[in-house]
Amino acid sequence: MILDLHNHSIVSDDGRAKVENYCQWIRKREIPLDGFVLTEHRQFDDVSDYRALEDEYGILILKASEVETDYGHVLVFGVNDDMRAAYDFTRIDLPLALVLRETERCGGVAVPCHPGRPRVGLFDHFDAKGVVAGVGVIETLNGGSRGEEDARALALAQAHGYRGIGGSDAHIVSQIARCVTRFPREIRDGEGLVESLRAGDFEAVSWK
Repeated sequence: MILDLHNHSIVSDDGRAKVENYCQWIRKREIPLDGFVLTEHRQFDDVSDYRALEDEYGILILKASEVETDYGHVLVFGVNDDMRAAYDFTRIDLPLALVLRETERCGGVAVPCHPGRPRVGLFDHFDAKGVVAGVGVIETLNGGSRGEEDARALALAQAHGYRGIGGSDAHIVSQIARCVTRFPREIRDGEGLVESLRAGDFEAVSWK
C-alpha cells in the first residue's frame, strides 16, 4: 500500500489546495497512490469530514499534524485528545524532547520532517545543540527538498540508525505524490498507520 504522508490543504495558512482537488488530480493522472495524510500546520483538523471523498474517489484520506519545535518541524501521527492536552500545537517553540516523549506516551508517532533543510530541519539543530534522544523515524524523502537536502537526510538517518518515510509536503495540487511511503500491508485508518510506523514496516520512495 502506498501513502503520501505529508500534505497541506487550505486548512493550513499557506496551503492552496482543496482536498477534493487532490483526489481529482490523483485519479486524472492515474497516480498509483492509495491514500494521503493531511498534516496541517500547528493544528489538528478535527472539523473536516472527508469520508464522502474517500468513497467517491476510492482514496484513503487520513489526518495528522505538523508542529514546530526548537529542532525544526515534526509530523505527528495518531493525534488524540491526550496528546493535545500534553502540548500546545499552536506554539512555534515546542521542545522536541517534549513532543517525542508525550507523543509516544499518548500512543502516536513523531517524525521530524525535511531534516536536511536549513533552519526548519533537524540536523542543523543537531549540529548546533546536540542530538536529542528518542528520534526513531525521520522524513528522509521530502517533495519540497532542494539540492542535497534529501541526500543529507538519508546519510544522517543511516548514521543515526533512523528509519525513513517519504512525503510530498504538497501545498498545491500538482505537488502531491512526489515522495511517498510504501507499506507491505493494508492500512485502513490512522490507528493502522501508527501501528505500521511503530513496527518500522515501510520504506520511503521518491516519484520526483
